[in-house]
Amino acid sequence: ACTCEKNKRVTNCRMDSGQCRCEAIGSGVPVDCNTLTTKCLLMKAEVMGSKSGRREKPKDAFEDTDGLYDPECESSGAFKAKQCNGTTCWCVNTAGVRRTDKHDADLKCNKLVRTTWIIIEMKHAERNSPLNAESLKKFFTDTITSRYQLNGRYITGVLYENPYITIDLKQNSSEKSFGDVDIADVAYYFEKDVKGQSIFHNSAGLNVSIDNEPVKLEKTVVYYVDEIAPEFSMKSLTPGVIAVIVVVVIAIVAAIVVLVSSNK
Repeated sequence: ACTCEKNKRVTNCRMDSGQCRCEAIGSGVPVDCNTLTTKCLLMKAEVMGSKSGRREKPKDAFEDTDGLYDPECESSGAFKAKQCNGTTCWCVNTAGVRRTDKHDADLKCNKLVRTTWIIIEMKHAERNSPLNAESLKKFFTDTITSRYQLNGRYITGVLYENPYITIDLKQNSSEKSFGDVDIADVAYYFEKDVKGQSIFHNSAGLNVSIDNEPVKLEKTVVYYVDEIAPEFSMKSLTPGVIAVIVVVVIAIVAAIVVLVSSNK
């Protein structure tokens, strides 16, 4: 037996040619413990954990929430373009976020649409003085490249507008090389770290420390922008909306809520 440092939601771990290899809980798909596990396999394992009673959840927590559902994953670990909950189906992007209205089982999702831009927006608690913007940029750039193994060229911005911190991750399919971690997986690991529900083995989460001073994050929001605009019907939106992006609001203590936000 061995320990999968990058993913604690695994089982049947064993050493194979000097590498620790395990299976994802819920799907049995082999997991490479040297890199991040895909978000689809992680979500499936999380739902299985909820069902098995290891973690208490309200009885309807995964009946019809957009944040956490029991996903269908490809053998590669990627999300299937069409996801269903009983007889209700919808299409998702590469981050597993719903990008269409909900339909019956006849819905066609022709291809998995790529999320090419992820915006992570954090708000820190009130402080006597602002943080140093350069130190902050260095902390998040170093953390994302080392802790989450993302190639630095996909971090296109770390902006500080007191009290807001905005991180831009951009990665289209033509740029992504073999072995590169996906920005959707990075954002999911980051989100869980911020909420104190780290996926890493023996980790309590992410300690944000700028210039040796701990920084408390009050709220984190993740925006997903796809290469093709989402297909929500106008009847479900307020009049005058020009474009729509799907927003996942991460409350530090509450469950994840998905909102449809207008970008006017």
